[in-house]
Amino acid sequence: MEGVDLEPRADLDLPLTRPSRTRYWVIVFAATLALITYIDRVCISQAAPAMREALGLSEIQMGWAFSAFFWAYALFEIPGGWLGDRWGARLVLTRVVVWWSFFTAFTGWVWNLPSLLVTRALFGAGEAGCFPNLTRAFMSWLPANERVRAQGLMWLSARWGGAFTPLLVALVFQFVSWRRAFELFGVIGIIWALVFYRWYRDNPKDHPSVNEGELARLPKAEDVNLGHAAVPWSRLAMSPRVWLLWAQYTCLGYGWVFYITWLPTYLKEARGLTFEKGALLAGLPLFFGGLGCVFSGSISTVVDRWTRDTRTSRRILAMTGFLGAALCLLLSIRIEDPLWAMIAMGAASFANDLVMPPAWGACMDMGGKFCGTLSGSMNMMTNLGQAVAPVLTALLLESTGHDWTVVFYVSSGSYFLGAVCWWFLDSVTPLEQG
Repeated sequence: MEGVDLEPRADLDLPLTRPSRTRYWVIVFAATLALITYIDRVCISQAAPAMREALGLSEIQMGWAFSAFFWAYALFEIPGGWLGDRWGARLVLTRVVVWWSFFTAFTGWVWNLPSLLVTRALFGAGEAGCFPNLTRAFMSWLPANERVRAQGLMWLSARWGGAFTPLLVALVFQFVSWRRAFELFGVIGIIWALVFYRWYRDNPKDHPSVNEGELARLPKAEDVNLGHAAVPWSRLAMSPRVWLLWAQYTCLGYGWVFYITWLPTYLKEARGLTFEKGALLAGLPLFFGGLGCVFSGSISTVVDRWTRDTRTSRRILAMTGFLGAALCLLLSIRIEDPLWAMIAMGAASFANDLVMPPAWGACMDMGGKFCGTLSGSMNMMTNLGQAVAPVLTALLLESTGHDWTVVFYVSSGSYFLGAVCWWFLDSVTPLEQG
């Protein structure tokens, strides 16, 4: 919804209130939670060597530990999004953040492989409700022309949270063990949940800091709130456009998940880097990825003006991202110098994240009132791909004598398939219209 005209009218002898800007605090909450989410998610990849030694795990067993998070994350994405549509983001986000923060801390208390698998699965079940409900909050609190940029800023924070986590973990490890580190990271989420619950309201008009001027700019509650209406599950399941949306994000997630699972191991084994130097370089892909998110969110309006068609501009950004990621990833394995190889991989991550704002913008436009459910289903599908990737990577390494190039070829192929999906995807027309 475009902002309304707030110029004084000649026929009214009433003072006009300058619009408040309370809605921007929703973006701040989303960005900080995205940051926390990726700190909690990525820290295990950096702790993996110490955990494997302490728990006596093989590479394939550690791969299953990585994968357990993504299986649970995928399975609870749709329920998490649906609950947000039904009960509102305030209650659901508070509960899931407290839940996953507890199991982040509990990761430091595991004693064998089964306990690690169960803990990471329960952690993933909690995180599953995060981004669909942040999308729900954006739908309620932001005009349509501000949502894609907000998604870009949110994903910038997410990626940079992951980018700096290797360095953060390396710093924390100088003072505490990996077990105490997980406890520390868990506390951060609890603090966020308490502050968020106290401040946030599902309906902006219920917030004391929102005045009439700002409220006039925001969507009407009846246009975005689902309440107890039935979700059209059959329409979602039978729509070719929804399947294309799912497929492209699955391809994106498969290629990206390497950065938060096996990358530190790759830098140690294939590049021969020490723990400290590996931690420094391991953050580059997510750092560049964050730039890709915010660049895509910012340039989308420019591309819209150029094409005069949101559908086309999203397709251009997304296909450029997919193809660029595939080519840069292939380039990285041809470069011998570790620093320049990681810069090339960072460029691949930058291109990867050009796709993020268009994909989540598609969820909001296609889903409408059901955007939480649709975005949850999209994120579910990508996490199924991300659940397969760590184990498949371990199997590929075992079967090829640790030939890492095969791993990168498979990821590049996934990116090419994602580009094909966007060629056919109508990301704008609401599902309720066909």
